[in-house]
Amino acid sequence: MTGNEELLELAVAIATDAGRLAAARREVGVEVAASKSSLEDVVTFADRETEALIRSRLADARPDDGFLGEESGTGSGRSGLTWVVDPIDGTVNYLYGIPHYAVSIAVVEGEPDPATWTALAGVVFNPASGELFTATRGGGAHLAGRRLTVAPPVDLSQALVGTGFGYQAAKRERQAAVVQRLIGRIRDIRRFGTASLDLCSVASGRLNAYYESGLAPWDHAAGGLVAAEAGALVTGGDGRPASSDLIISAHPEVAKTLESVLREVTN
Repeated sequence: MTGNEELLELAVAIATDAGRLAAARREVGVEVAASKSSLEDVVTFADRETEALIRSRLADARPDDGFLGEESGTGSGRSGLTWVVDPIDGTVNYLYGIPHYAVSIAVVEGEPDPATWTALAGVVFNPASGELFTATRGGGAHLAGRRLTVAPPVDLSQALVGTGFGYQAAKRERQAAVVQRLIGRIRDIRRFGTASLDLCSVASGRLNAYYESGLAPWDHAAGGLVAAEAGALVTGGDGRPASSDLIISAHPEVAKTLESVLREVTN
């Protein structure tokens, strides 16, 4: 077993336990703990409890590694590796009982910055469906033991494209305006509300492409690796890494066309 495979094995074990905890809390009812960037941007007590479980388990197993989590922030390490965690991606879906949310755990080498890090292993687990997406750098992406391959290239007019919207109303209005200009040039839009699973949908061929602005590092660390290892180009546009400004994920031919069109309809 390689080092990356060992890291993945640990991530899978912790993600499945964390997912079971989140699902159990969902069964008994979810309570909002606080709002963040806006009243719509909520965090539940289950988010905090799930991240605490993940952080504790990682600290026990890998005490020299760093940590970057959505709810509890950054903890520096000495190993050069950092675990990037979203305990419940798709919190609003989770809050409403929509069975489309995920535990997302990635381990990266270098500073915990998508512009410079190298993702080594990642897991995205949907407790509601039981689907477990995994990837290691150079080792491919898998779902339930099946190797994933991005959908073959299609003309953009035949591409099913996923996206997402921010929490603040003014930002959603700007993003909706982009969709309005884009939607006549593609097959259709899907908006599921969980970035990590959207990226895995590109990896599994359920979506031809995905784009979004405003994502945090934990939103795409694991899902981005899954998509890339399935053969997708994961980019921030103009040759840059994915960032909060933009992430595009698709077959490289489709990604290139989508990037050009997005540039046109955004300006």
